[in-house]
Amino acid sequence: MSVALAILVSAVAMTVIVGVRYLVTSGGFALATRARHPGLYTGLDPQIRREIAWSLASAAIYGVPAGVVAWGWRTHGWTRIYDDVHAFPLWYLPVSVLLFLLAHDTWFYWTHRWMHRPGPFRIAHAVHHASRPPTAWAAMAFHPIEALTGAVAIPLLVFVIPIHVGALGLVLAIMTVMGVTNHMGWEVFPRFMWRGIVGRWLITASHHQRHHERYGCNYGLYFRFWDRLCGTDDGIGDFARAHANARRRGGIAGADAGRDADRRGAGR
Repeated sequence: MSVALAILVSAVAMTVIVGVRYLVTSGGFALATRARHPGLYTGLDPQIRREIAWSLASAAIYGVPAGVVAWGWRTHGWTRIYDDVHAFPLWYLPVSVLLFLLAHDTWFYWTHRWMHRPGPFRIAHAVHHASRPPTAWAAMAFHPIEALTGAVAIPLLVFVIPIHVGALGLVLAIMTVMGVTNHMGWEVFPRFMWRGIVGRWLITASHHQRHHERYGCNYGLYFRFWDRLCGTDDGIGDFARAHANARRRGGIAGADAGRDADRRGAGR
């Protein structure tokens, strides 16, 4: 197999993996939302279809650099990913995960904050904020420019920070789950993670919901460190308004269905 074909196959494989991971994770949490908060996404079907379309396009943008890096690691050992668990002390496994999360959070905070400048927001980030309210399907609903800024972070970090392949898988799992749950419209995590001492430093849906309501605050992905340091932390919100709007949408949908039934009955 030629080098170009091998890289292409790796990129396509990673694109499929990212896309399937998105569909399974977002789909699972969307089903959980339907069970926990029936009607929360009522009337949002056109928005959800748009979120899925943008997200699958983003999957390709995430998959290509990941595929190239995966090929380079396996073929030439380009990265600092290792598969021998004893290559570093065992205590380094959790440390490497934390280092990746901190570095990724730093990258995300500053690129996300830049995306809220008037020009980048109008050109790219408005695509993500067009989801009002965001749903479990909105986690990767990005304009290609924004998707590209997110797609390069982890592939670049594997050239800098040593990490076991299993620990890298954990990082990717945390990234996926946090991205989806931050947009669901309700809290899936225990209360201590968003109301207690731990919640003062971790980002969950309550913190990110405030960002989607007010825009100019709460830019982080995993931790509230940069928001607190830079004065952009606006605390946590609640979902009362989103849930009230869902009930209103449900009432409108019910009234429309009733009127349709009346018209059908009048036509008999």
